[in-house]
Amino acid sequence: MINPLESSSSSDQEPEPARPGSRFKLGIVAVGSLLAGGLLAAWWYRKTLLKLQKSEGEAQNPHFGISEHDPTDEA
Repeated sequence: MINPLESSSSSDQEPEPARPGSRFKLGIVAVGSLLAGGLLAAWWYRKTLLKLQKSEGEAQNPHFGISEHDPTDEA
């Protein structure tokens, strides 16, 4: 007697597992992507820090708006 849950066209073969070569390639692509992203982030932050340091050094008046004898300091 045929079980109604089984079809007559199904096979007893199991699906083939993924090949190790494709996993290796995927890993290589992932590592390359991580390295490229890390280098890009390091370059971006370095460039930003250099801009901030440059603008700090070129400040015209770093004590703008601060008087030498501020009455609020004398409490």
